[in-house]
Amino acid sequence: MRYLSFVLLFYSFYSCNYYEKKKLDSDTILMQELKAFNWEEIDRYPNFENCENSINFQHSKNCFEQTITAHISKYFGIQNIVVRKTVSDTIIIDLVVSKSGELQISEIQTQQLTRDQIPTLDSILFRSLKGLPKLYPAIKRSQQVQTAFQLPIIIRVD
Repeated sequence: MRYLSFVLLFYSFYSCNYYEKKKLDSDTILMQELKAFNWEEIDRYPNFENCENSINFQHSKNCFEQTITAHISKYFGIQNIVVRKTVSDTIIIDLVVSKSGELQISEIQTQQLTRDQIPTLDSILFRSLKGLPKLYPAIKRSQQVQTAFQLPIIIRVD
């Protein structure tokens, strides 16, 4: 009997740890959230004033891309670009939309032949972004975030 009471007493002391709640510190919770957080996705695409009525994410994305592409194409259409050889190239423009809604070109990728034929290409592209409608930044978890995009532009000049 003594042996049984000793065993019960022994288990009762160590079983108290079983009922004790473990406290997580804020750093542990933060690290768990950051691991589960997908940094590659946004909740709402950046949108222009004319795209505010976008119904869903895909429609908002399409409106954003179409607005920029149409604006750049229109600007290129009024430029008087003279070339010695036919230029047919796909230009990749890396765009950054800041947290405040400012649109900037971070890089322009193109073939050397295109750069030789149109030496003012970079300045034309930078000027083409002027006059865009007001841009609202992307949203991730109810916070405005900076986003980066690649926009392909096809150029054909005869």
